[in-house]
Amino acid sequence: MEIFARSAEQRMPDGDATRGAGNLLFVTLISLVSAMGGFLFGYETVVIAGTISLVKQQFAFSAFMEGWFVSSGLMGCVIGVVIAGNLCDKVGRRGVMTLSGALLTAAAIGCAFAPDPLWVIAGRIAGGVGVGLASIASPLYISEVAPAKYRGRLVSLFQLTITIGIVAAMLINAELLRRALGGTQVPGQGWWHWLMVEQVWRGMFLGQFVPATIFLICAAAVPESPRWLALRGHFEHAQHVLERLRGEKASAAAELGEIRNAVNKEIQSKQGWAAAELRKPLFLGIFLTVFSELSGITVVMYYGPIILERAGVSAGSSLNGHAIIGIVLAAFTLLAVFLVDRVGRRRVLLTGVAGACVALAVTGFCFARGVSDGAVIIGLLCTFVAFFAFSIGPIKWIVISEIFPTNVRARAMGIATIALWLTDIVINQLFPIVRDQLGIWAMFLGCAVFLAIQFVVVLARLPETKGLSLEEVMSIWKEDRISRGSVRLGMPDAARPGTR
Repeated sequence: MEIFARSAEQRMPDGDATRGAGNLLFVTLISLVSAMGGFLFGYETVVIAGTISLVKQQFAFSAFMEGWFVSSGLMGCVIGVVIAGNLCDKVGRRGVMTLSGALLTAAAIGCAFAPDPLWVIAGRIAGGVGVGLASIASPLYISEVAPAKYRGRLVSLFQLTITIGIVAAMLINAELLRRALGGTQVPGQGWWHWLMVEQVWRGMFLGQFVPATIFLICAAAVPESPRWLALRGHFEHAQHVLERLRGEKASAAAELGEIRNAVNKEIQSKQGWAAAELRKPLFLGIFLTVFSELSGITVVMYYGPIILERAGVSAGSSLNGHAIIGIVLAAFTLLAVFLVDRVGRRRVLLTGVAGACVALAVTGFCFARGVSDGAVIIGLLCTFVAFFAFSIGPIKWIVISEIFPTNVRARAMGIATIALWLTDIVINQLFPIVRDQLGIWAMFLGCAVFLAIQFVVVLARLPETKGLSLEEVMSIWKEDRISRGSVRLGMPDAARPGTR
């Protein structure tokens, strides 16, 4: 990273118009490194789907142990999120990402070579903690190093890499299982044959070893967040990092001045969580993460094959249909990268929520009327996933990474993310009950109602933060500018007070 930064600076003469592009390239590079935590997030949480039946057979799991095998990873995620906020404040954003990479690397090795069930569970918990840490540190780091103009699209990379990780896990699971069941010859008869054919679930877990190791090494090489450095009083170091990120001493000094003023005011105010300046963004952060899960996206991703089978799709075709849904999720998340900083968070989110609500309502109606055309259901679910992917999915991470003051940002993001994981656990526990007692249609219509509620709240309470620096975002809550209309209705940046 240091070599790349120096070479980029050497290529850009003073006053050259390409300097900003060169520094943007460096910022994008370190953002991609941070976003690798999202890839591992997606892979670690979905790889379990291909291993459940194989691990259960391998170790003769009881129903309790099967449930513990699945839920242990989620428990680890909750632990990781709980400790991530304080760790980010104490050791820095870079340090937490490095720790996350180390845990995910260890989890890949531990699960792949586990001699007994206890080692498998330990690996699952370690991987879950790593995911929990990454879910806070990665978007937080990107938001604090990105220039305001490009912050939305760069933070969107985190959600994009989550979806790529999900698809990668699906494809690797399917390919390894196909090879094992088809008797594909794997060179050698040693440990590699053991991993890839004899006990193929081990190879599924080992699939994250390479990206986890790359994340570990690269995360340790990126510069620390300048805002964390300023919060700790390391202003000279923060100035140096900002000069590398922005390319000009003058602009770096001006940005550091804003950061120092904001941090000093935050420290001097010593406001509690009940203060209006924290209460309003905290409500929005928790609301967006909770209602992201109440949209039903994890139900579709986790129970997709079962849902498609209920619609009359054969077991083999349901897996193919589910893979198509995963690919749509990744493809339309890429669209968010190009939209959020051009159109704005509010408009993109409102469009996505409205489209997803209609798609789920129609899906629920089809199930209620007994529609058994698998192609229709797959098409509707793909439509829902597409609207979710370019709006609800990435924008929740963008918003919670930019609406909180620097001195509490990591901990506040932790609270919002804990709410996300707890909601995820509850809704996925409830789905089988609702499915069996009422029918799949009830779950889809219920999620459509939650999306309608989200549309109303976003329309009324979410300010537009496109183009604002993190320090300028704080002025929204101080001045209560949501009620003044300019932010709420998405007035162009040039007409918005306080913007540059």
